[in-house]
Amino acid sequence: MRIKIINPNTTQSFTDALQTLADTVSRPDTEILAVSPASGPASIESFYDEALSVPGVLEEIIKGDREENIDAYVLACFGDPGLYAARELTDKPVLGIAEAAFHMAVMSGAYFTIVTTAPRVRFMTEHLVNRYGFSEQCKNIRTTPMKVLDLATSPETAIAKVIAECLLAIKEDHAEAIVLGCAGMSQYREYIEQQIGIPVIDGTVAAVKLCEAMVDMKLGTSKVLTFSWPRPEMAPQGRQLNIA
Repeated sequence: MRIKIINPNTTQSFTDALQTLADTVSRPDTEILAVSPASGPASIESFYDEALSVPGVLEEIIKGDREENIDAYVLACFGDPGLYAARELTDKPVLGIAEAAFHMAVMSGAYFTIVTTAPRVRFMTEHLVNRYGFSEQCKNIRTTPMKVLDLATSPETAIAKVIAECLLAIKEDHAEAIVLGCAGMSQYREYIEQQIGIPVIDGTVAAVKLCEAMVDMKLGTSKVLTFSWPRPEMAPQGRQLNIA
């Protein structure tokens, strides 16, 4: 099977790290294609950044179905930008890393805490937790005094801040699992888990493994109602839609 990981920002080092990570955790018969859109923000740390990233995400979904024979998609940004719109453009599985991480977290422990980046993303993260229905299991959202790009430019310092918040989550939140709230943290998941001693869930790994399972089970995106194809007059040019 072929799984396409779409990094909605344009920072190539993050995309390369996602490719390496996914190649490591995926099955031998799974081919991973990690990409960044041709245009968009260098990082996603606000609603504005998220909105700018969505057109590039949708273009990559269309390209994946038309040209690349993709079996499933992963949106590798913790805001899951454009997730529902992407599901309208394909009948293949499309998983956001936040949604995937939350589901994995509650199967690892009764309660989890999210450790994410700058304080301004707290409200965005609260929206995700509530939208996906995990407000009872999520004990806390802990932000760190850093920007997303710090994970690329000063990774040791950035991850030390993440670990410090994880340890506080265990002590103060009684968290039983940690969800990493940024795809830039993905490659450090195993190290963080070793340092704190409880399950640490990275959404990219979770989404890749869930994609493999969904493809094996022949589960795609339902087209019967909510995620049915876009209206013909709104469809991307040249898109062949199967509308009854």
